Amino acid sequence: MKPAVLLAVLVACQTLFSVAQAQTAQTAQMQQGQKDQLDSNKDGVVQRSEYQAFMQAAFTNLDRNRNGRLEPSEVEAVLTKAQFAATDANSDGVLSKAEFMNRVMADFAAADRSGDGNLQ
Repeated sequence: MKPAVLLAVLVACQTLFSVAQAQTAQTAQMQQGQKDQLDSNKDGVVQRSEYQAFMQAAFTNLDRNRNGRLEPSEVEAVLTKAQFAATDANSDGVLSKAEFMNRVMADFAAADRSGDGNLQ
């Protein structure tokens, strides 16, 4: 994986899981560099569809053994044990793509203060 792609994945995941952990939309303010990574059409906002596509690619990039799920060792640089456990909805010790996407999309919804499907 290219270092720039890995860095973008790590930054995006840290931002999102920090938002979830803080439980407040006010902490969802993104730094410009993070926003630039997510704003694929460069219109100045991160649309829900851009975010979803980025996070689906992030899942694939994080899944180093390509087994379709994330194991703790694959995400230890991105998630704390508590964040991993909170995302592991069925407590089976791995994150399915559905569990991962449910969490990050819930984080997006929490960060979308206006409810318009965009992060400013």
